[in-house]
Amino acid sequence: MTIAPRKSWVLWAEEGKYPNVIVELLSNSTAKVDKGTKKQVYQDIFRTPEYFLFHPDTLEFQGFCLMVGQYKPIEPSAEGWLWSHQLELFLGVHESKLRFFNSDKQLIPTSEERAEAAQQQADAAQQQAEAERQQKELAQQRVEELLAKLKDLGVDPPDALNH
Repeated sequence: MTIAPRKSWVLWAEEGKYPNVIVELLSNSTAKVDKGTKKQVYQDIFRTPEYFLFHPDTLEFQGFCLMVGQYKPIEPSAEGWLWSHQLELFLGVHESKLRFFNSDKQLIPTSEERAEAAQQQADAAQQQAEAERQQKELAQQRVEELLAKLKDLGVDPPDALNH
């Protein structure tokens, strides 16, 4: 599942549909508005089912689920993560970053992490192919050495193979 972050929601571009999930990145200058006015707007006007707040500096992290018209805090898991029913994922802080985890509590890699893993796999496959090539080359050298020894002993290798 790929979730593309957006800086803003443009209602007209979404055919009048409000978002199902909002993840608000807090800063010291916006935290008060994000936790107050914006939260009220998302609850009362947008009626957004889930609202998450994350402060990348302080690592403050909260989540709310719309229940009977009011935001109620989402209870954290034992890991401190919050389940999103809308995304069917956990959101949680990992290495000081807000990250997604699947229902089995496995970290979902970012596109950069997936690209890096793919590159590592490609590098490993290339190294394996090179090792196999070298082994084949060594085996061929050994065969040639053995054939030369047989010739030195007066044995014609094709004749020796036919007996």
